[in-house]
Amino acid sequence: MNAVIAPATAVHDALWRQPWCGLDDVGLLAALAGPRPVHYDAAVDPEEVPPARIEGILAGQFEFNGETHALPDPVPWLANPSADVEWHILLHKFYWAVGLAQQWQHSGDARYAQRFATLADSWMQAVPPGFIAADVTGRRVQHWLYALRLFVFHGRGAGAVPLPAALLRRLLHSLHQQVEYLCGHLTPKRNHRTLELLAIYLAGVALPEFERAAHWRAFALQQTLDNLHADLLPDGVHCELSTDYHCLALRNWLAVRTLAARHGQPVPPEMDAALQRALHFAQHVHQPGGRLPSFSDGDAKSYGPLLALGRQLYGTAPLQRRAHYPQAGYHVLRSGPGPRAQHLVLDCGPLGEGNHGHFDALAIELAAHGRPLLVDPGRCTYSEAGPVNWRLHFRGTAAHNTVCVDGLNQTAYTPRAVKGATRHAPGSLRHKVSGPAPQTQLLAQAHGPALDLLHGRCASACYDAVHQRCIAFVDRRYWIVRDLLHAPSLHTYALSYQLDSAAQGACEQPAPGLLHSPGLWLAQPAVAGQQAALEPGWVSPRYGQRLAAPVWRTREQARDACFDTVLWPTETAGAQLAVAAQAVQGSGGGVARALRIHLQEGGEMLHDGWFHAGQATAGGPQAWQIGAYRLQGQWLHWREDAAGRLLRALSHAGARLHGPQGELALTVVLEGAAE
Repeated sequence: MNAVIAPATAVHDALWRQPWCGLDDVGLLAALAGPRPVHYDAAVDPEEVPPARIEGILAGQFEFNGETHALPDPVPWLANPSADVEWHILLHKFYWAVGLAQQWQHSGDARYAQRFATLADSWMQAVPPGFIAADVTGRRVQHWLYALRLFVFHGRGAGAVPLPAALLRRLLHSLHQQVEYLCGHLTPKRNHRTLELLAIYLAGVALPEFERAAHWRAFALQQTLDNLHADLLPDGVHCELSTDYHCLALRNWLAVRTLAARHGQPVPPEMDAALQRALHFAQHVHQPGGRLPSFSDGDAKSYGPLLALGRQLYGTAPLQRRAHYPQAGYHVLRSGPGPRAQHLVLDCGPLGEGNHGHFDALAIELAAHGRPLLVDPGRCTYSEAGPVNWRLHFRGTAAHNTVCVDGLNQTAYTPRAVKGATRHAPGSLRHKVSGPAPQTQLLAQAHGPALDLLHGRCASACYDAVHQRCIAFVDRRYWIVRDLLHAPSLHTYALSYQLDSAAQGACEQPAPGLLHSPGLWLAQPAVAGQQAALEPGWVSPRYGQRLAAPVWRTREQARDACFDTVLWPTETAGAQLAVAAQAVQGSGGGVARALRIHLQEGGEMLHDGWFHAGQATAGGPQAWQIGAYRLQGQWLHWREDAAGRLLRALSHAGARLHGPQGELALTVVLEGAAE
């Protein structure tokens, strides 16, 4: 250590190593404020410390998640003035402590330091160890250490430490107690454990003068490696299957790894291998414009600094145009490089561990032109209080870009009384998953220069209808989504496409079955019994937000149903799109439907066709008569000129196509093929 140790008075603090254990309060403050071989950054989340929030806290006005409460001094820390437990959690996580320290750094105004000192002192007097939950302790430890870095460890210069020396010792004793509590009360796994381990490691780095600091570092590094092995699926996706929580966990893991390397602690090679797998998913699931889709609980935001850190550590790997994560069930397609590329994510996987999964099997998100077009609605809140249960709404199947059957969720979700020793008020009711998650499966994928195909299946235990969704990406230009529903009994089906809030008040319906929203055309053929309408909806890009956003919803009551939708992202003025249904007759007596697509952009006019029969039967594919064409196979995309002459035909291996003059050439798009 290079710190200058002041002469000690007759004290002995057993938490500290020699010679720091013999320093009085003033000497300890001087030693910690002097040069030390400690290197960590004060991580500041700008969304959690806006200036207005920090100024409000100076005045006793505490605003979190858009909800403000006036709290007296001393703050009644153990009582929650909000019906939302997340409000109370944010109060105790002390994000705002870093904001106060940051404002003091910028201005030198002692009021910010005095406010932190007052609030932290009253917290230490009132709150028992582990209050609310261990992960809350973990966040608070981090934020106290970040605040102390700005107030004390790297302050505004010699003699400028704004905290009383006696208070600093009490703060450090409290930090020691909280870290020791974490060591013995770690959350068993998942994202909370990652932030708790980061807090322990950070304390070992920030305060190496503690006797327990070396143990904290060794313990947290090994436990982080074990946590990586436990929580990452083989495909590199976090086990909760939330895009946001994946990136949060990855950020915590990378922070431990970076701190270890910075302070000379060897990083196990298997840690780097696991982190690179997790970075692969984080990189590919981000939209080209930088936004992260909010599949399952989480916010729609950007983790650009996280991705930049990954590139700094491991180099820049080229983005793949398609990326599949088979255990998680996420499948990503993009049109190419660049911030304006088209980007689609299909969720065809399980519900995920923990309690963050939404009931959204076969849902999609679509982005293009650097902005979101079809979006996951987000989470809005974890609270179920109030006249409208927004937690239930935003988690439910009907709020997502998939098909809802009879208004039911894909997974049984029933209210249960809250027991004691939880974050939530005893006696209140909260919904819990009470049945099996739906069975999901990617039945097929095919990739080629002119067409990509994803075909998924979802079978729910809540009803007897089975949902298949086939997505075709044509010429890396437009999308065809076919939803097939099969059931032995009658159902009401509702297909939803949730638009972004930018589409609110900006949509046009120039014809039945045709919708133009900013940057996107949606078209469906006229089908007897199907009714499409633009309906009110909601999206929540941030926790606590609820923004109006329209939903394009198509309904049909039937046993078997087929919904066809063309999605064309374009900003070209004067672009035109029309689709029509075409009857198809199967050799086994089955009746199906093909889609005729007419697309005009600039001086170019395309005349395309699409047919998909759904899941193959045990007896093999039957033959299908599609106008003048006879297909033996499961699916076909074709293009004609204005006179009806065939320009190209694409299908899978083994398919055969005949016209009036005999067999026609097919371009095979191979399943899982490289380009």
